[in-house]
Amino acid sequence: MSEYLRQALELVELGVPVLPLREGKGPFGNCDACAKNDCGGRPNMKSAGTCACPRPCHAWAAASSSVDVVTSAAWAAAWRQAGAVAYHPGGAGVTVVDLDNADAVSWARDTLPATRTVATTRGEHWIYLGTMQSSNGVRPGVDIKSLMAYARWLGPGVGEMIRLPETVTALPRYVVPAGALASSPMPRAAWTRAVASGCRHTERYVRTGLDKGLAMVTGHREQGAASQAFGVARFLGSLHRECPGPCGLEALGGEIVQAAVSVGVPENYAVRAVDRGFGESGAPVPSTQMV
Repeated sequence: MSEYLRQALELVELGVPVLPLREGKGPFGNCDACAKNDCGGRPNMKSAGTCACPRPCHAWAAASSSVDVVTSAAWAAAWRQAGAVAYHPGGAGVTVVDLDNADAVSWARDTLPATRTVATTRGEHWIYLGTMQSSNGVRPGVDIKSLMAYARWLGPGVGEMIRLPETVTALPRYVVPAGALASSPMPRAAWTRAVASGCRHTERYVRTGLDKGLAMVTGHREQGAASQAFGVARFLGSLHRECPGPCGLEALGGEIVQAAVSVGVPENYAVRAVDRGFGESGAPVPSTQMV
């Protein structure tokens, strides 16, 4: 039995879905029957299909916590050629913040709540309890690996694992475009219920109020947009003071900032105005400068 297969079986005993990686840390390519997704795709992939291929095709979607599957003849060749073991974080109920370099690790230590950490070749994996959509490049050198993703198994890590915080779930709303400089303004995606699991308001209520506020900000094209952004943030924040949270207020703040920037307000000035507005609202929201 290879070292990697033995390691994989130890994870399977813990209920962690695993898969072999080839040399170079990538997944094994699809077999001929599954090439170009001709098989229809596995049922647990983004688009459900009918694939019943017994081999470890389709990368993360092939991850299994079944001893019979992992030790099957169909997987044997992959284990003989394996260069690493991977696991499906979402299937294990966790989210991995993959920090790819020293700068990313330094940012995480300044910004994110401490949790279990695992040393990697160039940086660290920060592991939180709970799942979310995966997203690459949420900041320079920072990827989110959870649902529909795989991560290399590099050991159990150290430290106590904590629940997935809003400071992490909000990160995909601030994805850095390919080729953008680290200092470039980050586009901010729209608020959705996905980042507001603890909000007591309906999505329609929040969206209607936000849209009215954004219209008020963009209506001040000559002057006063920053002051209006402050007022909108203060008002929207006050609506969430009694919510158990999280309410996705960073995402709301990002949209307000983007509206102010669109009519000529310098981004840093807009961020400060929104931060002050949320601060005076009494809502428990981290600074929009943190994400």
